[in-house]
Amino acid sequence: MLLRWFISILLNAVALIAVAQLFDGFHIEGFGTALLASVILAVLNVIVKPILIVLTLPITVVTLGLFLFVINAITLMITQGIMDKSFVIEGFGTAFIAAVIISILNLLLNRLVRDTVTER
Repeated sequence: MLLRWFISILLNAVALIAVAQLFDGFHIEGFGTALLASVILAVLNVIVKPILIVLTLPITVVTLGLFLFVINAITLMITQGIMDKSFVIEGFGTAFIAAVIISILNLLLNRLVRDTVTER
């Protein structure tokens, strides 16, 4: 269980670095900063995200779950607010697009790692 969490944090850091390479408005200082951001994001996803989901449940249902990307963008913005100048996202639009791309990258990376571990 702990190994799975560590691998998830590592893959999320890779996704954050990849998104930082794609956008000028998304800056992260280095891989260590990406790892720290991944840990903070994981904590926020455990504590804050469920509260936001419950509070926005009606709009999430109406949008068929697409509002979850907005919640992901909010948690990403909170993370960059905690980290200050080492992790900068310029605007909510950038955070929204980054949240979508990070979600897709995490899905692909986790599936790749899971399939690789399963084959052993």
